Amino acid sequence: MPCTISPRRGGVSWLPEPFRIANFRFYWSGRLLATLAQLAMITAIEFQVYAIARETMGPSEAAFRLGLIGLVQFVPLFFLSPVAGWLADRVDRRWVARGAITLETVAAATLAYFTAAGTITLPIIYAVAVLIGIARVFMGPSMAAMASNIVPRAILPNAIALSSIAWQAGTIIGPAMGGYLLAQSMELAYYVATGLFAVSLIFYTFIGEVDQTRLSGHRRPLQRIVDGLRYVRENRLVLGAITLDLFAVLLGSATALLPIFATDIFGGGSQLFGHLRAAPAVGATLIALLFAIRPLKTGVGRKMLIAVGIFGLATVCFAFSRSVPLTFALLVIIGGADMFSVYVRQSLIQLYTPDQMRGRVGAVSTLSISASNELGDAESGLMAGLFGPTAAALIGGIGAISVVLIWNWKFPELRRAKTFDPQDEARAT
Repeated sequence: MPCTISPRRGGVSWLPEPFRIANFRFYWSGRLLATLAQLAMITAIEFQVYAIARETMGPSEAAFRLGLIGLVQFVPLFFLSPVAGWLADRVDRRWVARGAITLETVAAATLAYFTAAGTITLPIIYAVAVLIGIARVFMGPSMAAMASNIVPRAILPNAIALSSIAWQAGTIIGPAMGGYLLAQSMELAYYVATGLFAVSLIFYTFIGEVDQTRLSGHRRPLQRIVDGLRYVRENRLVLGAITLDLFAVLLGSATALLPIFATDIFGGGSQLFGHLRAAPAVGATLIALLFAIRPLKTGVGRKMLIAVGIFGLATVCFAFSRSVPLTFALLVIIGGADMFSVYVRQSLIQLYTPDQMRGRVGAVSTLSISASNELGDAESGLMAGLFGPTAAALIGGIGAISVVLIWNWKFPELRRAKTFDPQDEARAT
């Protein structure tokens, strides 16, 4: 029997409503620690790859090698995302998330072992990056869909904002922590990541039974997967929200260039890289906190388009900045604008999608996010290798602005979306 998801009052009535639910507290804490571990690990990987390649191949070739980290993570995401979405709708989402965290723990421990032994090589790092990509493809849909099973629908937007805070807090502390740890020793960053993943896994084992609507019947898995893709294609609001983020971030990925900016443009090291890597998440967390206190209620689609436009404009300015404080401020703006878009997109997808479809639709969303992030990193590395980091950031920012203009015309459903409630939108029309 699924447990009730009514808020518990005893001793926690002063907390925001989602935190009054024990399962949500375990979910939130586990996601925070997993994000801390993942970002610390990825930060160490990025800097380690660039340092190894720069020492042996030169800056231009090192930029290409840095971009490959995103590409090798995207390949398993591309092929496995539909399967991961079907699995998140078919089986207990808690176990899918637990399995993914276990795989990330193994990845971090492997990097720690080879780095400490002094036998780490670029092929080993790329092989582990593939494991990370596999873990992320199953973690994304299960975690994204799980929040809707833990809290009542009435407080789901607040829960999404608080869940985003856990993720963004991890992205603030994780990169900076990774930068400081690798400044002491590279293996220390991986050891700490391993421990954090292990504790996150413990939190997820504490999550009790949740109210999940699972797929039933005898239709083949491939048919179920096609149903999810068809739903996204036919729901133009969901399609527009997913693809807006896909192409804007794919073109405007400034964070992928930070090892190059920190090392070659500003002449800093791992600590400066950690600071710059954390800057976007500072802005993102401020926006997430704002929405947790005062949720966005009106003009959601139009405001999302404006936020993505600000993201592109700030990326253009970032390309020309040669001041560390100004660059940090621009990265804060980039992160805040991106969080605004993430909040609106995730809320629209969750609330406009039936529960029995959320895993598969979440898989499509995860695939688009991965394509924008990982392929964006590969694209930025390629462009930086060919034209230099300044031109790469400039082209990306202009591209993101262009995407906003095209999507504003191509998907009028986005700018017309006024609230997160499908029933309100139906009554308005």
